[in-house]
Amino acid sequence: MKIASLRAVPISFPVPENQSVRLGIGRSVKRDAVLVRIETSDGHVGWGEAHHGRCPGAIAKLIDTTMGELILGMDAMDVNGVWAKVYKMQLASHGMGAAAALALSGIDMALWHIRTQVANMSLLQMLGGTPKPIKAYAGGIALGWQDPKALVEEAKRHIASGYRALKLRMGDTPKRDIERVIAVRAGVGDDIELLTDANTNYSLDDVRRVMPAFEDANVAWLEEPFPPQDRRAYAQAAQLGRVPLAAGENHFTRYDFQTLIEDGHVRFMQPDLSKTGGITEALRIAAMASAVKLTINPHTSATALNMANSIQFLCAIDNPGYFEGDVTTLNPFRDHLTDKPPYALDQNGCVHALEGVGVGLKVDEKFIAAHPLIEGPCYV
Repeated sequence: MKIASLRAVPISFPVPENQSVRLGIGRSVKRDAVLVRIETSDGHVGWGEAHHGRCPGAIAKLIDTTMGELILGMDAMDVNGVWAKVYKMQLASHGMGAAAALALSGIDMALWHIRTQVANMSLLQMLGGTPKPIKAYAGGIALGWQDPKALVEEAKRHIASGYRALKLRMGDTPKRDIERVIAVRAGVGDDIELLTDANTNYSLDDVRRVMPAFEDANVAWLEEPFPPQDRRAYAQAAQLGRVPLAAGENHFTRYDFQTLIEDGHVRFMQPDLSKTGGITEALRIAAMASAVKLTINPHTSATALNMANSIQFLCAIDNPGYFEGDVTTLNPFRDHLTDKPPYALDQNGCVHALEGVGVGLKVDEKFIAAHPLIEGPCYV
């Protein structure tokens, strides 16, 4: 069974100003995604999601040209072989490392979709897992830089829907970030876990300023205070207080995670199945983290495909942490790309994998056709 065709489909939708959220990387003005469609010589079709990398057209072009040249005609069941060839010919040489990792992630996810169809199994079964509740936090493009009173009101809505953990967007100014954390902690009480995410927008001095207040508010982690390349800053920040650091959504492949784990300054691993090299590579990363007793808390990307795959993946590893629930007000990629929502939240704050072959979802190609790529940046 050969890979007969490979096609990338970049899709977009605009975000109205009254539903835009401001966070450390800017104000959201549109959402993008790159879907990957693979068809085999015997007619099986697999779908995956590659993160857009803020340049969805470029990622799509890379998939349609370079990736196609590398993998067309290969055995569709040989996910390790496909991964190894793309790594050897593209990631390990000729540059384009991050873009190639994003592209490969979507391809890998689509190939696993095909494998589940051939085996007539769910993804979690194929990966050796079993259905189980996975604790979730309220995340996505939400809980951003707003007035503390409005932020508390939003937080309470998410708690009322079942979440027992919330992630607040930091990276504004230390003073305003502290005000938001204190207000939300006072508003939701001590039983709700608070997580924070600076979206790489902090300096070391910012961390030094916020850390005492975050400790007092019992913040459970500070995510991505710095870009992933700034290893020295992570090392110094880890000594500034007791709030543990989280990172990984912008680390690519097990090689980046090997360095992250060996450095020992980050205690929560956050690979994204649509960025780090797909399901195949995320399994390797999870095993590496398990060896040093670290949990896997995947960053989730834009569409239902990534979300549903992430839950199935978490059900199959021995060190699952949090699933990032998307509480973005407007996300048709979550709500309408597939025949049903990718997950439901129970009143214990947990999500559950969908039943059925693969991840239990069917892609609506009419929806895809109605959401062509919109050029321009997604954050301003």
